[in-house]
Amino acid sequence: MDPKGKVALITGGARIGQVVAQALAARGCALAMLYRSSRDAAERTVAAARNEGVEAIAIQADATNEAQVAAAVAETRQNFGRLDILINMASTYVKTPAPSAKDWSLAMDSNATSAFMFSVQAAPVMKAGGGGRIINFTDWLAVSRRARYHDYVPYYSSKAAVIGLTESLALDLAPDILVNAIAPGPILPPPDLTPAEHNRVIAATPLARWGGGEEIAKAVLFLIETEFVTGECIRVDGGRHLS
Repeated sequence: MDPKGKVALITGGARIGQVVAQALAARGCALAMLYRSSRDAAERTVAAARNEGVEAIAIQADATNEAQVAAAVAETRQNFGRLDILINMASTYVKTPAPSAKDWSLAMDSNATSAFMFSVQAAPVMKAGGGGRIINFTDWLAVSRRARYHDYVPYYSSKAAVIGLTESLALDLAPDILVNAIAPGPILPPPDLTPAEHNRVIAATPLARWGGGEEIAKAVLFLIETEFVTGECIRVDGGRHLS
């Protein structure tokens, strides 16, 4: 699929999402940027996309609320007349040393259920337009089947669920819609990362650096443009899974 002239809905559009949005806008793809609270970031992304000469809107919605998810997809279709690409980036990463049922539900809702609901709402719109692409986001640990870090049971489990969702949707939505996932590793350092933590990440990553949002954008573009890859989870981790 050539992204030019298509419409993409991106959930969780801060930081890496902004880089992905810019890459799509530069290729002539219109954008619907979903945000829950980061309005300023979404509006900056919309303004940058419009500077590229494409249409773009920001939509406020809670990705864990089914009614709001349905309304966001409907608003995208109403504004653009179509929806071709869904990028499920909305996610939370929370350490839970003594996880409760609430912690479990919050992780599942934010990381897996949101992607499920958006996919279910978007798929009929895509099929009506001749097909589409759904790209989910999991984690290099889940794809590698390695629960490496302590105190992340709900997070890790929710990202493993995204893999199952991706594979089952790919089977059910073929051949009209290709469904894949990206599993980031060390892409952008957290704002509160200490020098010691930074050094440990670099030492454990064979390519010895943080990838940067551009590497995720490249993977997204590949999964949009491919015509024969579906049900896959691609690690973009600088070889982190090898160490």
